[in-house]
Amino acid sequence: MKIRSLFTLITVSVIILMLFAMCANKETVMVKFGQVDGKDVFLYTLKNSQGTTVEITNYGGTIVRWLVPDRNGELADIALGFDSLETYVAKSPYFGCIIGRYGNRIADGQFTLNGETYTLAKNNSPAGMPCHLHGGIKGFDKRVWDAVREPDKNMLKLRYLSKDGEEGYPGDLDVTVTYKLTEDNALVIDYYAVTNKPTPVNLTNHTYFNLKGEGNGDILDHVLTIHADQTTPVNAGLIPTGEIAPVAGTPFDFTEPHAIGERIDIDNEQIRFGPGYDHNWVLNKTSQDTMLAATVYEPGSGRFMEVLTMEPALQFYSGNFLDGTLTGKSGQPYVYRSGFCLETQHYPDSPNHDNFPGTVLNPGETYHTVTVYRFSVK
Repeated sequence: MKIRSLFTLITVSVIILMLFAMCANKETVMVKFGQVDGKDVFLYTLKNSQGTTVEITNYGGTIVRWLVPDRNGELADIALGFDSLETYVAKSPYFGCIIGRYGNRIADGQFTLNGETYTLAKNNSPAGMPCHLHGGIKGFDKRVWDAVREPDKNMLKLRYLSKDGEEGYPGDLDVTVTYKLTEDNALVIDYYAVTNKPTPVNLTNHTYFNLKGEGNGDILDHVLTIHADQTTPVNAGLIPTGEIAPVAGTPFDFTEPHAIGERIDIDNEQIRFGPGYDHNWVLNKTSQDTMLAATVYEPGSGRFMEVLTMEPALQFYSGNFLDGTLTGKSGQPYVYRSGFCLETQHYPDSPNHDNFPGTVLNPGETYHTVTVYRFSVK
């Protein structure tokens, strides 16, 4: 009887210790980050056995930190961002966030759907030409999302209900975005949405990367490949003209690897409009499955990033509007072109171009797309 009692006591003790460990683990992966609009905002941590760590807040679904090993196993934070929620609210140029209801630009803040014209905020005006950008004045990047943490799956699920008329868009849009960190150092971003009225939808993530580590100078030596034979040229206001043009013979040809800075200051009208790269590439897609869209290699650290997506296009932005006035987590200023974005997407201004792939989601349909950012070393 004494042996059985001792065994029972040991078993119960082990279970209690396991429960305490689980609780402690939950406390380390979810911490209070602040408040926005009277709602609590938290910081969630995903971490795999290689040490790769991704910190995400439910304010805008923003990736705050992204620690990735170099060829020597040394970790660095390769995502531009801030230490405080207050700075994100006051100053962020879309660092790391979920973009919606429509990623990228819509000309003149207007589109027509089923015979009705919808007017959106004109919150951006390159070259003095106003347009709607990244979902408007208070897009998905500035909303507090509901979060569900699943620690056993290294996964964070975020949900947001965008109401009919929000930022001028029609229909209730119920959106779920899931971040999953895998053991092969990939962050899988899975987007779902349903609506009760026809509405354009184009969701993406707007992380600024520097594979040397954030705050470590510019990204001009990063070697980029984009699997795209065409782009959609823009006017001076960075709105697509409707043309789909070949990249061959232009500084937009990244079908073979090129350093980002190699041709970024060349005398080219599209480059001048940027100024630099801020354009949409039409991917060489052969199916709607997740396919390799782009790779980036940073020679100093050996970090190698692959971007895979179900989307038909990719916006490459070379950090042309970073000017040193923002200070990042490292305490260093974010200087000119110190980060780049590879935003998987449908084409900008698609609602106003019949020859572009459609972005309208109808009731009874499900919007679903997946993008993967996977890291290794060379």
